[in-house]
Amino acid sequence: MPNHLFDALFAPLQGRDAALLRLEGGRSVSGDAFFRMIARQANALAALGVTKGQRVAVQVPKTPEALALYAASVALGAVFLPLNTAYTAAEVDYFLGDARPRVFVCDAARAVELAGVAARHGADLLTMDAAGGGTLADLAEGAAGRVNPADCGPDDLAALLYTSGTTGRSKGAMLSHRNLLSNAEVLVKAWRFTAEDVLLHALPIFHTHGLFVASNVALLSGASMIWLPGFDAGRVMAHLPQATVLMGVPTFYTRLLDEPALTREAVAHMRLFVSGSAPLLAETQLDWEARTGHRILERYGMTETNMNTSNPYDGERRAGTVGLPLDGVEVRIVLDGCEAAAGEVGMIEVRGPNVFQGYWQMPEKTAEELRADGWFITGDLGQRDPDGYVRIVGRAKDLVITGGYNVYPKEVELLLDAAAGVLESAVIGIPHKDFGEAVFAVIVPQKGMVLEADKVLAEIAPALARFKQPKAAVIVDALPRNTMGKVQKNLLRETYKGWFG
Repeated sequence: MPNHLFDALFAPLQGRDAALLRLEGGRSVSGDAFFRMIARQANALAALGVTKGQRVAVQVPKTPEALALYAASVALGAVFLPLNTAYTAAEVDYFLGDARPRVFVCDAARAVELAGVAARHGADLLTMDAAGGGTLADLAEGAAGRVNPADCGPDDLAALLYTSGTTGRSKGAMLSHRNLLSNAEVLVKAWRFTAEDVLLHALPIFHTHGLFVASNVALLSGASMIWLPGFDAGRVMAHLPQATVLMGVPTFYTRLLDEPALTREAVAHMRLFVSGSAPLLAETQLDWEARTGHRILERYGMTETNMNTSNPYDGERRAGTVGLPLDGVEVRIVLDGCEAAAGEVGMIEVRGPNVFQGYWQMPEKTAEELRADGWFITGDLGQRDPDGYVRIVGRAKDLVITGGYNVYPKEVELLLDAAAGVLESAVIGIPHKDFGEAVFAVIVPQKGMVLEADKVLAEIAPALARFKQPKAAVIVDALPRNTMGKVQKNLLRETYKGWFG
């Protein structure tokens, strides 16, 4: 039976003897071995009752087995729900309660902590550890190494990824087989991927960038991947000689620039460096080019759409821009209901086969942001150069993107406001060389209270994933407000923009 995404990405691996994943320590996983890993996991999940349309939630370390779990879900026609490994039990509780997965696969080290969360929402709990072992591996060990994929068309759901919403409540973006495959097809062509490429994969795979951009592009093109569990500048440098492409967030490049071993000779064999998920400072782009002779290719995407624009492979990669619309993707800048002229700032809207199907169980929110004619209102403000290059100049929402992860200020502000001695707070994103933006808190104490910023941040830290925690905070007498009483976060961003140098 046809399975739109599986047939394109994973079925071609069967019988492939060449390495697909190159692991640290000299080990590798061939395409055929990976296919059998997929099949065994799919059959194990099916034996638990996972069927087409059911959700498979996953919060596990990055391993070959974790990538195979994505493929196994696609094979069954299930909806894959990856969760950031930094999420606390309270955060996981929300996602499981909203998505109601049939199965939740968690890190074996957190099984006791998360067992009650899974049970509360009716999910079978399985485990996977940093070596790929656990109860799922035990179930899969005796399963067949062949699989009959579920019949899935282009519009069937393949994944559910949560992103921040304007009310502070996370929204589940529904991505179809067509959304994911169409974007991979466009990127393979745009970035000239072939079976000869070796992608140095140091990104997490609970996020669009690492899972759907990097992995899908490599799989579709027949490329192999050097599969690192995470980013470490020294380890990346050690593996660079075997790679042709690196995809990363701006932090990767700022950290690599601190490595003395980064020279033109060290990267002479590299074909492409790609950056995304957070703004790349023009300073970083220029420093990288001066040091290596390579110009980083910056692109623009989001959870709801995957990639929308890219600087060209051939042609000018313009610092400070995210390039031109990808083939098949329409991008427009809207100002006062009309398409803006070149140089004018307006709302970025996109339309194309990459645009998601809507928000999970939020028809009203879907109607607000996804027009009936297919145009998606991104919430990002941008402008177009006269020759079509797109610049992101800000966000209409107060979303902070730090190290490629989304942080909604309201969630942090609610915790700060509840902290001892705090009257009110405002959370903003300010420039940070490594993270693009850093979460920053401005705190007003209750009358007569004397607060220490570090102690307030320490109080709320246990309730937040590490990437959501403010990197710094200040104590002030009052927040700036306009005549309507609204906090003027633009003034706060201007005031503290140089905090991190």
